[in-house]
Parts: sequence; C-alpha cells; structure tokens
Amino acid sequence: MRREFKLPDVGEGLTEAEIVRWHVKEGDAVKVNQIVVEIETAKSIVELPIPWDGVVGGLMAEEGQTVDVGAPIIAVDTAEEGGAPSQAAPSRAVPTQAAPTQAVGEALADDMVPRPPVEGAVEPGVHGSPAPKEERQAVLVGYGVKTSATKRRPRKSRPTGQPPAGQPPAGQPPAGQPAAVRSAIVEPVVADPVPAQRAVPARVAALAKPPVRKLARDLGVDLTTLTGTGPHGSITRDDVHAAAGSAQPAAPAGEATATSWTAARGPREERIPVKGVRKMTAQAMVASAFTAPHVTEFLQVDVTETMAAVRRLRELPDFADVKVSPLLLVAKAVLVAARRHPMINSSWDEQAQEIVVKHYVNLGIAAATPRGLVVPNVKDAHELSLPELAGRLTALAETARAGRAQPADMAGGTFTITNVGVFGIDAGTPILNPGESAILAFGQVRDMPWVVDGELAVRKVTTLALSFDHRIVDGELGSLFLRDVGQMLEDPLRMLAWS
Repeated sequence: MRREFKLPDVGEGLTEAEIVRWHVKEGDAVKVNQIVVEIETAKSIVELPIPWDGVVGGLMAEEGQTVDVGAPIIAVDTAEEGGAPSQAAPSRAVPTQAAPTQAVGEALADDMVPRPPVEGAVEPGVHGSPAPKEERQAVLVGYGVKTSATKRRPRKSRPTGQPPAGQPPAGQPPAGQPAAVRSAIVEPVVADPVPAQRAVPARVAALAKPPVRKLARDLGVDLTTLTGTGPHGSITRDDVHAAAGSAQPAAPAGEATATSWTAARGPREERIPVKGVRKMTAQAMVASAFTAPHVTEFLQVDVTETMAAVRRLRELPDFADVKVSPLLLVAKAVLVAARRHPMINSSWDEQAQEIVVKHYVNLGIAAATPRGLVVPNVKDAHELSLPELAGRLTALAETARAGRAQPADMAGGTFTITNVGVFGIDAGTPILNPGESAILAFGQVRDMPWVVDGELAVRKVTTLALSFDHRIVDGELGSLFLRDVGQMLEDPLRMLAWS
C-alpha cells in the first residue's frame, strides 16, 4: 500500500521547514530509519528518517520549497502482507453514499486528467500554462466537475483576423457544406502569399519559478529559448546565468547602459528570502532589543598570563584530542563568576512578574554559519571539568558550523558568549539572547603598550563587553561580574582559588 510521510514538528512548535536536500529519488528502495531528506527549520538543519520499508513512490516537495508541518513530502509504496510493494496509484477515500461505479469513475477520471506542475513552477494565468493547483478537482461519474472558487484571468484580445470561438475561419464554410465547395474556398487562403495573415502558433510557457523569471528579466534572457536542467525540466538560476554569460549583445561605444552593466557584473539588485535560521534570528533579536533594556559595559584586560596558560594546556595529555583556545578560559571564568553572582544567570518572567534565578549554567556560544547566527549551548556547563568543557566546546563549534545543531542544542540557554575577536574586532554591544539576562563579547587579543609595575611594556590585551538586562542586573552587579571575569583572565590562578 502507498503511505505518505508528513513533515513532522521536529521541535518546539515549529510551523514550517524548507526542503534542503533529498537523499532518495522516485523508485529507490528505502529501509526503516534510513535518512531520506534534510530540512532546515527556523533553528537548524535536521535529517529525517523514513519509518517504513518500501519503494519511493514519489517526492511531493522540491528542494528549496518551504513546506508546512503536517503536509506530505514523500510517498512510499510499502509491502503488504505476503505481497510486494504496491505500484498502484494512491488510494482515495470514497464517500460511503457513492456507488461502486462512482468510485471507479473517480479513479479513471483522476488518471486521465493530467496533474498540474508543482505550485510556483509556472506562473498562473500565463498563456498556454496549466490552471492553478487549486482548480484541480476529481470527477465523479454523474456529478460533473466541481466548481472552483478561483476565477480565471480575462482572456487576452485575439490576434487580428482570428475568428471568435465557435465560428469557422474567414473564408471557410461550415462543416455541412459539400467537399467541392470547401475546396474552392480553402484554396485561395492556402495560396495567400501574405505571411502576416497566417496563424502564428502560441508560445509555450517556460517552466520557471517567479524569482528565476525576475532574474531572466533583469539579465535580458528569453526563457522560451532555454532548456531547463531543473526538476521536471524547469529552468534554474544557473541556466539563466549560463545563457546570460554565453552571448551578450555588444553595446554601442561610449554608451553605459544598465544592460551592459548587468552583463558585466551581474544583477544590480538581489533579493534573498528571509526564512529558516535567519528568520528566527531576526525575530528573536527584534523581540530582545525592544523588550529588555540593554546596558553595555567595557573592560580592557591584560591577558598575557591567560595566553601563556593556553600554551601550557595544549601540551598536557588531557587536552590532546580537543581544541584549546583563549575562549576556553573565558568560558571557565564566566562559569566561576556566575557562581559568585547568581543573579547574572537569571531570566525575567513577564507573565508571572518574577525573576527566575537559575543555579545551573547552560553556556551558549554564538556561532556564525552560512545560514545565519545560531547559539547552541553546553548543558550544565558548571559541572564539567576543564578538559570536559574543552571537549564539549569543540564538538559544539564543529556541529554548529556544519549546520547540524539540533533544536534541543539551542534551547534552554542561560548565558551566552560571543567571540567577535576571531573576526578581528575589539568590542561591540551584543544583543541579549531571548530569555537570558547577560551576554559577554570577547574581543581580539593583540599586542598593546601596557603599564606593568610602573613601567611600559608590550602585553597581550583584549576587550570584554558585557550587555545585560537592566530590569534584572543593575550597574553594580554587572560591574562586579565583569570585574571578576577580567581578574581571572589577568591571573588564571584566581579561577582555582574562587572555584
């Protein structure tokens, strides 16, 4: 029997996801728990396994398409008891009031009516294109076609010389006339030497999504001249770019036109859909910026001893299989300081009008990925030893950069560190991760002149920037926390003394 696998909610009430990549195609055999598709939710990329053995009967969503949770995305023909996988068309529920002949008629009518292309593949209303997907209705014998609520666009005016519907062409008698009369009238029309009066065949609409059509218009490419390489022969962006680069008309000398600029440098504008991780990040940042009153404090710190400690840690066998960087000791300093100042690790409950102080630390590390900013967190980081913390941070960074962080990895964070120093930035004013009361930005470490014991010396210096929610954290608490983190980075032995 044929079963349809519906897009599940993979975490925390998500309503939609984008199909990133299919691992199977129609006709492939699949096994239980085999990964068949990668999807991008508002938080991460997730691999979905199939729950049945069988043969892929069809892919019901294309790569790049956004699908609502609960919508079917793949059909699988599973083996019935004692039989092979069914190759029949999907069964449809038939009302109990309908007679058997009506059910047979519905199936036959459905098989005879061609399926429309995927929604968006052809712009509705284009001359020669199929009707929109909403107009596709099954036909029951004796009941006729169900009327659709969708209205068709008015027909374009017919070409000059074309007769109205239901009337024969000019000069041609009705079908009831004798053959001799028809021949006498038709011959002068065939011999007419004026080509402008001959019927011109209608152009076939090219299969292309609206963004591809816009790109073709910007580049001056005629879609009807292209052969698509996408699904079902649809035209892709690569097809348009290839056509635009293969042959460009030469512009007149000294004339700088938009077309020549586009041909040389590409489109003048580009539109990127806001979806997935970037859409969720944008919503979260706007909500945070306009909900929590932010305050940011800065502190320059001499981290020469911290850099020396990092070099020594790299030589220890306990850290042989993990990455040891200054971020590791910054994270450890944050954990120790949060234990000394618990209110920094809390959240504001607007509904209950309470401050929730959390005596555990789920330490988030902001990570930039090609699909947007994600903040996975190390659960119960306060309980980990330094080698364990190093291992968890290494795994967290690799998973996030690969786009494999799961929604659970990014839920429940209590404090966040953003390492802007890796981009060569000294400091910034980071925005709070929603649900948290503080975030620390760690700037680049660089050589700077510094006064040591009354003398000028070259030291390793960095800048720390702490943003906090002023509803929870006042200036004194924020300053004490930032001071403690700075002192531990100046002298890493304080971490041991205060732990």
